[in-house]
Amino acid sequence: MDPRIWSRLPQELLELVLSFLPLKTFLNLRSTCKHFDSLIYSPSFISSHSPSSLSSFLLLSHPQYNERFALYDSIHGIWCGSSLSPLQLLPSPSRTSTLVSTSNGLFCLSLPSSSSFVVCNFMTKSLRKIDFPTFPFSFEHLTFVSAPLGYKIFITSNATAFLYDSRFHSWRRFRFDSPDFILSDSSYQEGVYFDGSLYFTVSNRGPSSIVCLDPESGKLEPQVSDLPQNITFTRLANDGERKLYLVGGIGTNGISRAMKLWELSGEGKRKRWVEVESLPELMCRKFMSVCYHNYEHVYCFWHQGMICICCYTWPEILYYKVRRRTWHWLPKCPSLPEKWSCGFRWFSFLPEFSAVV
Repeated sequence: MDPRIWSRLPQELLELVLSFLPLKTFLNLRSTCKHFDSLIYSPSFISSHSPSSLSSFLLLSHPQYNERFALYDSIHGIWCGSSLSPLQLLPSPSRTSTLVSTSNGLFCLSLPSSSSFVVCNFMTKSLRKIDFPTFPFSFEHLTFVSAPLGYKIFITSNATAFLYDSRFHSWRRFRFDSPDFILSDSSYQEGVYFDGSLYFTVSNRGPSSIVCLDPESGKLEPQVSDLPQNITFTRLANDGERKLYLVGGIGTNGISRAMKLWELSGEGKRKRWVEVESLPELMCRKFMSVCYHNYEHVYCFWHQGMICICCYTWPEILYYKVRRRTWHWLPKCPSLPEKWSCGFRWFSFLPEFSAVV
C-alpha cells in the first residue's frame, strides 16, 4: 500500500470504515497507532456515529470472575467470546473496586477502603474520582443516572440522602422529613429517574409503596397513584423517555402466585397503573422457584427495549420485549461454572463515546 496514495484518504472515509468494525476489533485499534487512537475519539467521529453502531451489551459480574465481566450482545443474541474489564483503567491498588452501577456508556465503581467513587468511560479511557462527603464510608442505596448534560449519583446513608451532580462537581445533603421512609430492602435495585424525579420502592410501609424524590428541593413524597391490590413485591423500570413501568408479584401472605407488568398512565392526580402483561404460568413458576420467594434478591432494569428482571441467586435473566409483548429467558453464559451460586449481578452497557465523566 503506497503511503503516498493512502495518506490522502479523506478522514470522513476512514471514519466510515471504522464505524463498521466489530466492537472487539474497534477497541483493539486504539493500540495500533496514535493516529487511529486520536481519530476514533475525534469530535467529528463521535458526532457522526451513534452508539447503536457499536451494538449494546448485558454485563454479567460475579465475585469469582476476577474483575472481568461476561458480555452478552443483545442485538445479535449471542455471548461474546471476549470479556470486559473496566477495572483495567484504574491503578493497581484500586482494581479490587466494585462495579455498583452503569448508565449508558458510563461505569460507577466504589473504591475499597476509601470514601470514594470512580466514574469512567471504558471506550474513551477517561475517568474521574469522586470523594464521598462523609467518612467512614458506607451507603445503603445508590442510584446512578447519566444524561446528555452530565450525570447524578444519589446515595442514602443512615436516613440521610446525598446527591452528586457532575455539572457542578459537588454534593448536596438532604434529610428526609419522614424518617419512616426506608428504601427497598433490595440493595441491588436502584431508584428510577422519571419525569424530573427519582422514584423508589419503600419496604417498611408494605410491599406496595413507592415514593418519589424531587432532586432540587430534596422533598420526599408518596407516589400519588394507587397500586394494584395483593402485591407482594414491587420493582420499577424506566424506558429512558416517557414511560415508567412496575413489575410486581401478586399473591397472599407474602407469597407470589403470579407476576405482572404495569405502566403508569395519565397526568397529575389522574395517574394510574394500567396492566400491560402477565408472566405466563410456567415461566412464573420457574422464576418464583429461583428466588425462593425471597424478593429482596430481585431487581430489574431497562435495556434497549427490554425490561430485564434478575435475581442475585440466579445466572439467567427473565426479560420482556416491550414492542413484541413477549417474555423470554436469556440463555446461561456458556463459560459460567456450574458450581457458582449467588453473587450474580447484571448491568446494561451501551458503548458511548460522547458520555463525559
